[in-house]
Amino acid sequence: MRSVKVVAELPNLKAVPSNYYVDNYHHNCASSSPAIIDTTHDDSVIPIIDFSLLYSEDPHQYSKVIQELGRACQHWGFFMVVNHGIGESLMKELIGVTKEFFLMPEEDKWMYKGEKVFDPIKYGTSFNYTSKDINTSYWRDYLKLSLHPQFHSPDQPTNFREVLGEYCEKSRKVARKLLSGISESLGLEEELMETSLDLDSGFEMFVANYYPACPQPELVMGLPPHSDFGLLTFLIQNEVGGLQIQHNGKWIDINPIPNSILVNTGDHLEIFTNGKYKSVLHKAVVNKMARISIGIANCPAMNATVSPAASPLIQNERFPPLYLPKKYSEYVEMQQTKPLDGKSCLDQIKITGLAEGGSH
Repeated sequence: MRSVKVVAELPNLKAVPSNYYVDNYHHNCASSSPAIIDTTHDDSVIPIIDFSLLYSEDPHQYSKVIQELGRACQHWGFFMVVNHGIGESLMKELIGVTKEFFLMPEEDKWMYKGEKVFDPIKYGTSFNYTSKDINTSYWRDYLKLSLHPQFHSPDQPTNFREVLGEYCEKSRKVARKLLSGISESLGLEEELMETSLDLDSGFEMFVANYYPACPQPELVMGLPPHSDFGLLTFLIQNEVGGLQIQHNGKWIDINPIPNSILVNTGDHLEIFTNGKYKSVLHKAVVNKMARISIGIANCPAMNATVSPAASPLIQNERFPPLYLPKKYSEYVEMQQTKPLDGKSCLDQIKITGLAEGGSH
């Protein structure tokens, strides 16, 4: 097996090998311009959440940001977090050491090749082993690490562990505060999510993606349309775009503002909120410059059984539960061993005949 980086650096490569070709439909349905970013409440713009206001002692400011957070989860499933307290220098340093990892010699990276879903350190390439078409590979190399409850990191580059550890500790605090605000936006007691999902032992996963420069980006895909498992995913990236999300039936490009963290809601927040806050389809396209993205998945504990939260999200016949309870670890294994195909895993635990009633 060879990485996409090796393929991209083949001498005189002018055409993409045919095994990387994908259906052009996903490219053609994207919009031609990026989504507008501002701080209005218009549903045509990506929401921006001022994280610092979640600590505001001004009741009006605090109530306002809680409402904005709820609207962002309900109507977009993606939002940008600013004033989050994580230094821009630390974020850039993490992107830098991640780039160093992907630029290491191939033999050093393949030392971390993972064979199983729950291997704590796993380097690999493409998604061909779970593709619906076994002859199609995606233009992506990746590194996956389990961060919590136990922290894992490769030994190289030498400062990778230190930088990653500092970023994870800070981002975990941001995630817990956002989840607390989300609980409040739903009218739930804060302890309900913490205890029922065992967030103190919550699973956290680091996923770094390297999308090498591609001579024919219109022919390939970095990642196909999919939703994320877990509650919230935090994303940072280098200055090269490539993320697209589905909103109101259209694919739009997302270009995060500097020093922001892009957050998206995951399948298990959709389950927990009984469909009120839905996970959103997104994909990665590639271009003629190399792109690096780093995601942190903030999730329930591995042994937690996730089901819709009790009242006010479930009210007998008016708002019946729309999803079957499922152990979190079993859901992850299902998602990681099947083709990435939209929200097919979530569809498997929907209660038939009731799924359309979850818009609240």
